[in-house]
Amino acid sequence: MITLRRSEDRGHAEHGWLDSYHTFSFSDYQDRRFMGFSDLRVINEDRIVPGTGFGTHGHRDMEIITYVLAGGVHHQDSTGGEGILRHGELQMMSAGSGVRHSEKNPSNSEHLHLLQIWIEPNELNVAPSYDQQALDADALRKGFVTVIAPKDEGAQFPIHQDARLLIAWPAEGQTLEKTLDAQRRYYLHVATGSVQLGTQRLVAGDAAMIDQETALSLTATAESEVLLFDLKP
Repeated sequence: MITLRRSEDRGHAEHGWLDSYHTFSFSDYQDRRFMGFSDLRVINEDRIVPGTGFGTHGHRDMEIITYVLAGGVHHQDSTGGEGILRHGELQMMSAGSGVRHSEKNPSNSEHLHLLQIWIEPNELNVAPSYDQQALDADALRKGFVTVIAPKDEGAQFPIHQDARLLIAWPAEGQTLEKTLDAQRRYYLHVATGSVQLGTQRLVAGDAAMIDQETALSLTATAESEVLLFDLKP
């Protein structure tokens, strides 16, 4: 069963310095139908004007993923992690027992466009950690790559949850195929571009909730970036 979640149906908040779309209930946007999907709790698509951003604030017991679509984000946190994250890189932070951080757009002219993703952990009060690495662009262009997985699976980024994040960057006309486990749940998010999923065309910001399926096949109708979350029931 595949259920679509269209971009225009997401929650929306405009704060002047921040334009944000919420896939799931977040802050002032609350919809009981969309409180999350399995352990996937937040996908916020944020656009941040130059020279602004999120001041220092705290988190605990959450796996936080940042994926930049355009521009750069300056991150600084209480674990000592600091750096500028750009497109082609991924940032993973385990808030654990508590972490404070800030996220700013350091540019004077370029808007920052990113995805903020939260996944609920299966271990509480772990030591906070931060990691930032470049993704393998060549591999992503060939098909889905598992970049986040449980720590015993050897993925680029470990996570404190039975969850995986797969990313692909297909070219226009390229078909992606993936075998699925019908006992698990999958969330497909089109970050950029557009894809054809069966009879449905999905554009940037659109998503598909996938249950009880054994295979996934989609074709990019433009150069695209696609995220696939593999989650427990």
